Amino acid sequence: MEKQYKALLLNGSPHATGCTYTALRAVADELEKNGVATEIVHVGHKDIRGCIACGRCGDLGRCVFDDEVNAVAAKLAEADGLVVGSPVYYAGPNGTLTNLLDRLFFSASYPMRMKVGAAVVSARRGGTTAALDRLNKYFTISEMPVASSRYWNMVHGNTPDEVMQDEEGLQVMRVLGRNMAFLIRAIAAERTRTGLPEKEPRIGTNFIR
Repeated sequence: MEKQYKALLLNGSPHATGCTYTALRAVADELEKNGVATEIVHVGHKDIRGCIACGRCGDLGRCVFDDEVNAVAAKLAEADGLVVGSPVYYAGPNGTLTNLLDRLFFSASYPMRMKVGAAVVSARRGGTTAALDRLNKYFTISEMPVASSRYWNMVHGNTPDEVMQDEEGLQVMRVLGRNMAFLIRAIAAERTRTGLPEKEPRIGTNFIR
């Protein structure tokens, strides 16, 4: 029986069905058409505190604050891909979302390595590329292959109806969904055939000794 692939999509907007959701829904629809089950989780309206650098996650295998972060971690453990969606605030992602991501990526006790990652952002006008740069760094520090599209993963509009008029942006979301589904399947096939790439022990170099 063929494996059922899964992708988790995080809606980092305070609005459950706003512009960011509209972009995520376009990605999710294409993933599902290409054999990847999806779940969109709304996190942008939650009260999520930042990391306090207590280090307890190293002992517990989860964040010491048992809130939405640990709930998302449990879902992500079963997923083959992660799409993070955010509105653009002051040329960056929503602070609630980055609080969640800081704690999630630091505390998760399971490997995110080789799960496929992608970020999408929504803006009325500007700040999109800076927001994408911030979000993509969570994936690249975790050995997560980043899915790309035919342009940067952004939509424009001040309302969902305006986003639906951004034909290029919606095409970017569709292409992203197809490319992400392909990567998920390709990585799964190679994992079965030869396993994952060799993993080296981490080397940490401090600049002040």
